[in-house]
Amino acid sequence: MAKIIRSNSAKKSSVPSVPKKVAMKAAKAGPKRVAKKSAKPKSSKQKPWTPAEVHDAFSRFRKANPEPKGELEHLNPYTLLVAVVLSAQATDAGVNKATRALFAVADTPVKMLALGEEKVREYIKTIGLYRNKARNVIALSEKLIAEFGGEVPRTRAEIETLPGAGRKTANVVLNMAYGEHTMAVDTHVFRVGNRTGLAPGNTPLEVELGLEKVIPPEFMQHAHHWLILHGRYTCLARKPRCEVCLINDLCRWPEKTA
Repeated sequence: MAKIIRSNSAKKSSVPSVPKKVAMKAAKAGPKRVAKKSAKPKSSKQKPWTPAEVHDAFSRFRKANPEPKGELEHLNPYTLLVAVVLSAQATDAGVNKATRALFAVADTPVKMLALGEEKVREYIKTIGLYRNKARNVIALSEKLIAEFGGEVPRTRAEIETLPGAGRKTANVVLNMAYGEHTMAVDTHVFRVGNRTGLAPGNTPLEVELGLEKVIPPEFMQHAHHWLILHGRYTCLARKPRCEVCLINDLCRWPEKTA
């Protein structure tokens, strides 16, 4: 019988085989989709205020309230410093309720140290974080006596070295106790600066520097009080009272309710 000779070419396919794992992945992945180009987001940048508009706004604030006052009760620069330190994450009303009795017996660093941390805690126990705050009050009192002759220093850098005191605390004390043209940015000022477009910023420092840049010097003595009060009673976080806002027509907020 004749032998049947099979060629090697018949055994091997001319098309290279695809590895099994690769084939399975390709099957699961399915056909490639062409990504659609996303539309560019519309710019939400607010139109900057003109110098004339800024002057107009603060002229209105001044006319409505010529001598605005801070709502933290105090007797002197020291008690103001203590009150501001205690006001962190607390309301001014809550702080005042606690400090009226405290300041009646301890209105100087020496008297506060004589009172002691345990008794200070008892006076301020209605305030949030009162244990840590009592510790800070005693520590800052000690430092004032040891390094500043018992007096509240007059520079931001020095005040910021005191336990419990940051930039905002320093700005409040410098403005209210010593008449410096500083801008203390709390949650209210931060909101007003951003919402109105007066001084937008991602951080309190950015808003602070922005406000100092645009507000005329003639208004800086009371500017932070006007903005705090405006944010506290008119430009509220959840339900702003745009219908009674003094600067409604100047405000850049696109969601104004009036």
